Amino acid sequence: MDTIIRNPQAHIFPFTIAYADTDAAGIVYHARYLEIAERARMDWMKDNKPPEGDLGFVIKEITVKYLRALRIWDEIIVETIATDIGAVSLSVEQKILKDGEIFTILTGIAVYLGANMKPKRIPERIITKIIDKG
Repeated sequence: MDTIIRNPQAHIFPFTIAYADTDAAGIVYHARYLEIAERARMDWMKDNKPPEGDLGFVIKEITVKYLRALRIWDEIIVETIATDIGAVSLSVEQKILKDGEIFTILTGIAVYLGANMKPKRIPERIITKIIDKG
């Protein structure tokens, strides 16, 4: 049975858009949003590493809603929250904001993999930390 996380606390990841993130017009390239979101997820999970041998979470599915374009030098934050935890999967929502305004929303499912690269039950220690952090 899945666990819906009530009132999750968002993990905040600050980021400044650099030249390498943009196209010739200075607008963030669409695929770069995925990379920025990945960095934010890794920062969120850095104190919750998988046990030795397990691979941990990998993205199975992701949806991106681009609401407004970001530009070079924009200072943004990425808010990351877990919205649902299953036996082997985790649903995540990420919002990219600038000055309090939402520019992008990413929703996805991450699956926990063991050393054999097959789905594995999420260790209780990890679940507890995710629920405590949101």
